[in-house]
Amino acid sequence: MKKTGSAEWKGSIKEGGGTISTETGVLNNAPYGFKSRFEDGPGTNPEELIGAAHAGCFSMALSNILGQSNLTPEYIRTRAEVSLVKTDAGFTINAVHLVVNAKVPGTDAAGFAEHAAKAKAGCPVSRLLNAEISMDATLDA
Repeated sequence: MKKTGSAEWKGSIKEGGGTISTETGVLNNAPYGFKSRFEDGPGTNPEELIGAAHAGCFSMALSNILGQSNLTPEYIRTRAEVSLVKTDAGFTINAVHLVVNAKVPGTDAAGFAEHAAKAKAGCPVSRLLNAEISMDATLDA
């Protein structure tokens, strides 16, 4: 299976701009640029898209792992905080911190933490990223 995303950029790094699209059309020429990436300008940026992809992947992986233990979550809410830092080698995504809240009848905090750790390690996006990936996972009552 292969999925595709595409981007087009025009102009210089600071004055130019681009668009990002996905194969499914969910994103169709969504604007991005220097201001949306490094300042507070309008549009999207690669880091927030990676965060959304990681949050979605992790949530699905956790649902799958919970299901293997006959647990069905009422909800799993995941936010992925992607850190972009400047290093000697250039800008680098050096960390992703997952913030997870879930309501899962039939489990306790220790069991939930074990399932969440398995999902964090096994999620395909987690395995893709060459970054430290940390997490806070909270089981809501």
